[in-house]
Amino acid sequence: MRLRLAVILLIAISLFSCREEQLSSDPSLSLSFSKDTVSFDTVFTTIGSATFRLMVYNRNANALAISNIWLDNNTAFKVNVDGENNLSLLKDIQLNGGDSLFVFIKVNIDPNKKSAPILIEDNLHFAVNEKTQTVHLEAVGQDVHLIKTPQRLTIKDNFTMSSSKPYLIYDTLAIRSKLTIKPGARLYFHDKAALMVYGDVNAIGEVDKPILLAGDRIDNLFEHVPYAYVAGMWSGVYFFDLKDTDQKSYNLKQVDIISANVGLYAYSEKSTALPSMRLFNSRIHNHAVYGLVLHHINALVVNTELSNAASYCAYLDGGMHTFAHSTIASYFNSTDVRIQSTTREDVAAVYINNLSKEGVPTRSSFRNCIITGIRGNNMLVATPFEQYYIDTIANNYLKTDTLQVAHALNNVYWQKNDSDTFVNTFYKYQEYNYYDFRLAEHSPARGIGDPKIAAKYKTDRNGTPRDVEHPDAGCYQYK
Repeated sequence: MRLRLAVILLIAISLFSCREEQLSSDPSLSLSFSKDTVSFDTVFTTIGSATFRLMVYNRNANALAISNIWLDNNTAFKVNVDGENNLSLLKDIQLNGGDSLFVFIKVNIDPNKKSAPILIEDNLHFAVNEKTQTVHLEAVGQDVHLIKTPQRLTIKDNFTMSSSKPYLIYDTLAIRSKLTIKPGARLYFHDKAALMVYGDVNAIGEVDKPILLAGDRIDNLFEHVPYAYVAGMWSGVYFFDLKDTDQKSYNLKQVDIISANVGLYAYSEKSTALPSMRLFNSRIHNHAVYGLVLHHINALVVNTELSNAASYCAYLDGGMHTFAHSTIASYFNSTDVRIQSTTREDVAAVYINNLSKEGVPTRSSFRNCIITGIRGNNMLVATPFEQYYIDTIANNYLKTDTLQVAHALNNVYWQKNDSDTFVNTFYKYQEYNYYDFRLAEHSPARGIGDPKIAAKYKTDRNGTPRDVEHPDAGCYQYK
């Protein structure tokens, strides 16, 4: 009896399999595709894109024969079907009912010696039962200034970077003397690449022509999540002032430094004639370790957003630092998708190190600023006697629980969450909501600033005029 049942079962399976693999020539039957149009974000010339996976489905009961697969132009787009790169060899592919086919697509665009992006298009065709089905392919190609050497280190002297075409920096770029970056310049860095400057810096952007420094992955990690949102995509920006060199000057305005390991690290070996930095209207955002590090640097930081670092958004060690109308917000890893490294729970958004024995005291003042984050304490002054720390921390919005500085005056202290402080403090990728540290309508940071400070800086980071009589704290004036 059992043997008879087994034989019947095998016959049934065999008949079902034969029926499932029966090849149909019915012209009404069609393939289905995971995408009707495959779109690549901007692709840099000479480098090529990431690989896109297109799924081809036969949702019918019977098998279909794909008699031919071809491209119209067969130039920039490279197609691989189940391991075969030569489309001319793909003939009469049988795709069983309910089965699928993997198609992998890349695009490589030759340099065109043009500054403007160009649109590259093609069509991928599938011939089935004497009819043709088509998937449209499109990509934007951008020619670049490529900085790449076999030594993985490119050294320049006086170097000017323009806005004519983006710069793709594949290696570490080291500038021995002055670096000048023009308004609108875009610098994209490959994995582990860095910018190191041993001389002066003059990077002056404009509101409508900001300077951008970011990773070179400008496609998506997965659908709706750009690589630009992933911290640690490149090494970062480093300024070095050595003992045997002249006093350095770093001037940065309207500069965005995004998603590196370290945003901006300025280091001096000197204890006198410290470098001076002016950091205005800029944004240092989403870094896997530090945002801004100042070691033996005198700095004026105005209208600047320092946001989302796994460690300190601002680490200040030696020198005089004046912060005015700046927003320092540490909400790193406040997201529903794991695209960032682990946040250190024991660090504040701002750390002021006044414990150095190297003879360079730290004096850091904050006026009309916002310092907050997901932690309970977001401002730490490390000094032998905190109550005697002499710099002014006034008219700020602060989320901190230990500040005992004698010159902390007229601040608004907040221990609750910041859901009403900013437009958005949480990245919800399914709702396309990214961090937005502009002020909400009923933000407790509104109208608390010192008018005398606002009178010096009458517009915010985006060029919006301030209410100088009742100015908002931070780098964004509520409209």
